[in-house]
Amino acid sequence: MEVLKQIDGNIITVSVTGTVDTNTAPAFREHVKGIPDGMDKVVFDLRNVTYVSSAGLRELLTCVKRFSKDRMEVINVQESVMEVFSMTGFDNIINVTAASDDRTTYLHMSFKELLAHKIKKHPDNVVIKTDDGSYTWTDIEKCSQIMAADLSGMGVGRGTHVGICCANSINWVIAFFAIQKLGAMAMLFNPNYFPHEVRNVAGIGDVTHLCYGEMPAVKDKSAFVDEILNKENSVITAVYDISKDNDLRSRYDEYERVEGRFGESVNVDSPSAIIFTSGSTGRPKGVILSAFNILNAAIATRDNQTLNSDDRTCMILPLFHIFGLAAGLFANMMADSVMCLPKDIRTDTLLDLIEGEQCTVFHTVPTMMIALINNKNFDASRCATLRCTILSGAAATEAQIKLFKEKLPNDHFISSYGMSEMAPLTVTDYDDTDDHVLHTVGKPIPLIELKIWDYVNKKDCPDGYTGEILVQGYNLMAGYYKMDIEDQSIDEDGWLHTGDLGFIDGEGYVHLTGRLKELIIRGGENIMPGEVEQAVTAIDGISMVKVFGVPSDFFGEEVGACIKMKDGFEFDENAVKAELSSRLARFKIPAYYVVFDEFPVLGTGKIDGVTLKKMMLERLGK
Repeated sequence: MEVLKQIDGNIITVSVTGTVDTNTAPAFREHVKGIPDGMDKVVFDLRNVTYVSSAGLRELLTCVKRFSKDRMEVINVQESVMEVFSMTGFDNIINVTAASDDRTTYLHMSFKELLAHKIKKHPDNVVIKTDDGSYTWTDIEKCSQIMAADLSGMGVGRGTHVGICCANSINWVIAFFAIQKLGAMAMLFNPNYFPHEVRNVAGIGDVTHLCYGEMPAVKDKSAFVDEILNKENSVITAVYDISKDNDLRSRYDEYERVEGRFGESVNVDSPSAIIFTSGSTGRPKGVILSAFNILNAAIATRDNQTLNSDDRTCMILPLFHIFGLAAGLFANMMADSVMCLPKDIRTDTLLDLIEGEQCTVFHTVPTMMIALINNKNFDASRCATLRCTILSGAAATEAQIKLFKEKLPNDHFISSYGMSEMAPLTVTDYDDTDDHVLHTVGKPIPLIELKIWDYVNKKDCPDGYTGEILVQGYNLMAGYYKMDIEDQSIDEDGWLHTGDLGFIDGEGYVHLTGRLKELIIRGGENIMPGEVEQAVTAIDGISMVKVFGVPSDFFGEEVGACIKMKDGFEFDENAVKAELSSRLARFKIPAYYVVFDEFPVLGTGKIDGVTLKKMMLERLGK
């Protein structure tokens, strides 16, 4: 608990952060003793207080005795604390004002506190549906407590870096909450990685424990575990199976034994998750996020989509991505709606799920939406219950949006823009015009700042002028894990330099026009050219490689490789692809190859990337 006192004339405001309970009540009492006598008004601001126990109520009662009800006020009380005041009648004893819901204030709640709050308020509400059944808040509490006990027995505790590498599943969600209960850090891995990629990212993030489940590239779990644990360069010391075979509901008889453990508080602003993203440095970057970042971004998304308890969301966005985590999982949790996780992302499966569960919201990427519409079994009537489809991962083209509106005229399509470092940044409104959805990525979400920066002249751009997009706000990351200061994207004034180009129109809508960085986005997956280049160059006979994004109507971009062979070798595309299939995740393998005798170079001797990319696209007819 932290207490800050501010005096303005004869009014004192006491701002409290944390919990007021048996452990903190003595310290609270000492702070109150320091309040001068004779103040006209004593205001206790509880906007950052997530829990008040009986001991806390007793302390407030003594305050009323000292200052009188007329001179004392308790303001900005969060919903969970307001319930305590109401059920005990203290809302009649003390002048209490609830926190505003107009998005001028923030939610100050850790993931651990969120789960405790939901258990108290909606224990039997269904939160997630899978092909294995429905899971309530009580199920998530029991399963995560049992898993937390397992992980604790393996040495996981406060500050431990625990990886989650698994396709979307209920056990992914349970693992996330279990890790939070222990005060550990959830390190989110792409489940499409090969074992050596998992080891590489684990080394970057100092990941000592790994929760692993269904992974497309892993056919033999025992061989995977051996690859992870028994390599000299692996920092992972223990693994925990969270695949479907590990049904924690079968262990409910153990819950009584572990119930009540792991009661240590977790600060809402403490780092709680790291998402690994690609970047211009040629290696994954660990984006450090807190519960405050993620849950407040989730609330902004919930409000934008008008999510409510009547909604059912079909969610295919990967949970290891920020949009899947914040705008998908936690936005639904904050809205008390049901999130449906499909067993796979085949379009037949998705059509059956949307129709069978009568889903009202669909989280997807443009490429998947195209595939869904192109399915031979698609019929608009099967998706008639959809009222809102959120497109993320990659920008949809104008032709794609028009197709979506034509096939599903009653659906509201929402375009969005964001990145792991800070998401979401902008969204179109639920009732925006087709023109806004077609040509913009919406307006900045509430309570963040966005500006366009003239990166040549180092000044702000007026509306209508293109420059680099800079952002700052409550959902901005703390920084990149263990990266040198010169590689951190936040400047000395607190602005995140996105590397993306765009402009703001006269109505305040943001338009994306391109990217400064070379990152390739294929169907929503970020691909680092440097990593692909390194893998291709390692193949015998290849002298030089330069990788670029190639425009694609379906994926947005595909990976294209410019190749220069060594003397005496001939290029064999099939052989290269076969070799890369054991080196790179499938989505990273180049779809296009163009062989050059020589690469164009600049006066400095460096490869002229601009000219080379232009030559490649001309050869490909793009």
